[in-house]
Amino acid sequence: MRLTTLAVLAAIASAAPLLPAAAQDGDADAGRRVFAQCRACHIIDATPRNSVGPNLYALWDRRAGMREGFRYSANMTALGAAGHVWNEANLRAYLTDPKAVAPQGSMAFAGIRNPEQMTNLIAFLRANTNPGPAPAPASN
Repeated sequence: MRLTTLAVLAAIASAAPLLPAAAQDGDADAGRRVFAQCRACHIIDATPRNSVGPNLYALWDRRAGMREGFRYSANMTALGAAGHVWNEANLRAYLTDPKAVAPQGSMAFAGIRNPEQMTNLIAFLRANTNPGPAPAPASN
């Protein structure tokens, strides 16, 4: 039996809910509640301080293992040296199963298995870990 283009498109559309949603589709407020699990070890603020885990401020597109002032595992430092950066795809993989990405890493968290919680957490991190745009220079 031959599938028509319409049948193929219908099959793809019906499978779409099985694919991970993008962060822009997530609910950052719901993600704040998911982040409560992370708060035991991580903070998000513009200060140079860290907690048990690294401060997540300015996380997006930062190389793994490169937060100044934090002592990372050799495994995480090696990931960063190899060019691993924190973007949506890499965060999803890491937060789903940290030991799959950094087997000798020091993060003890088992991972987030619920796709909706993951999407909401990513949306929260996207909205709250990046510094805002630089202020405009004062006019004379």
